[in-house]
Amino acid sequence: MITALVQIKLSTLVSLEKATGLFADAAPNYRATPGLVRKYFLLSEDGSTVGGVYLWESRKEAEQLYSANWRQAITDKYGTEPSVTYFASPVIVDNLAESIIIDD
Repeated sequence: MITALVQIKLSTLVSLEKATGLFADAAPNYRATPGLVRKYFLLSEDGSTVGGVYLWESRKEAEQLYSANWRQAITDKYGTEPSVTYFASPVIVDNLAESIIIDD
């Protein structure tokens, strides 16, 4: 599995309340995303950065989301280009499911 960390630096600070509304509105768009296992929306403590942590079945599927069109949409919405960093996720502890997942 692959974890992608997306970060978007904001030109204007955003409150937790405002970010929660933006994230809740966007969340349904990710429900049927091929290969996406889980997504966490992120807001820095000082409100200067938003983003997400995405758990993917493969990097290929992740890269299909982070297309030029997606980058442009994020830039248009937030006024700055997102950064995407990939990490291998060979072992995952899921306490809610009471399981440990080891990627083959």
